[in-house]
Amino acid sequence: MRLTVIIPHYRSQTLDACLSSLEQHTASDGIHVIVVDDGNEGEALQEARTKHPSAEVLHNTQRLGFTGSCNAGLAATSTPFALLLNDDTEVTEGWLPPLLAAMDADPTVAVCQPKLRSASRPTFFDYSGGAGGYIDSLGFTFCRGRLFDVVEEDEGQYDEQVPLFWVCGSAMLLRMEAVHQVGPLDLDYFMHFEEIDLCWRLRLAGWRALAVPKSTIYHHAAQSLPPDTFLKVYLNHRNNLVALLKNLPFPRLLWLVPVRAALDVLASISYVTGGRWRSTVAPLAGWLWILTHPVNLWRRRRQSQRLVQAGSQPTEGVFGGSALWHFYARRRRAASDLMPERP
Repeated sequence: MRLTVIIPHYRSQTLDACLSSLEQHTASDGIHVIVVDDGNEGEALQEARTKHPSAEVLHNTQRLGFTGSCNAGLAATSTPFALLLNDDTEVTEGWLPPLLAAMDADPTVAVCQPKLRSASRPTFFDYSGGAGGYIDSLGFTFCRGRLFDVVEEDEGQYDEQVPLFWVCGSAMLLRMEAVHQVGPLDLDYFMHFEEIDLCWRLRLAGWRALAVPKSTIYHHAAQSLPPDTFLKVYLNHRNNLVALLKNLPFPRLLWLVPVRAALDVLASISYVTGGRWRSTVAPLAGWLWILTHPVNLWRRRRQSQRLVQAGSQPTEGVFGGSALWHFYARRRRAASDLMPERP
């Protein structure tokens, strides 16, 4: 057995569909499935126990969030590969062989992801991960298939297997050798941006990330946390900043931090003018956390910087300009406008 599928679960009603799709489209002796329960044995998990007895269930003694649940599953993994899979996803026929083949073909690839499509709009890319993730010079992330809030329809434009900067945690295949080297997900994120941070640390250590669009998985986006809640916006802003402070070289932070502070003030203003009242103070709250947790940030930065090889920063999957500028000033609406597809 080569693969452990780790499914973090918090009372989602889609768990049965996720497990059913795995059973239907995966050889029964090919994977070990672990469901990590973060919701005190809810109704959906009880149903899953009855209908899918082969899946192992682990229980968190306290609520750990997505990040802690994934780490609990990784700690219980004994196979060479592990797949972090959201409980609101459904795999499709032939989803697994291309992912494992990509890992086997290049031993420097530590993490890869399938093409993620929206379960509610099946011909469109999934908002959270699309066909793989990039980052720009200011630390803003975007996907092949989504540039900020514009999601593209899948017309085969991202069917090349290309290097990425980050892989979406909704369906993330990991080489456990690499995870053991850099450490698991950073628990202090709780949720959001933790997978990007893990990919960043893997990249600092010399590993690569890859898109494998021959594999397709459908995702019900925003099941765990609705998009316009204060908590989601707050975590997105705060955790993005934390990732930059952890993983970028110090000279670059000297100019980037003031720029990002100014942009977050503008973001708060835009939330007000757009009537998104719940989100208005979320960016500022993120900065308040940053300013009041210097010891936490210093500890986490030291852990990341120990991984840096020869002082280099990863370049694959990095857009050298500003995605924000191209989106709002130049009206670019597709990731391929910024990062042309190259096999």
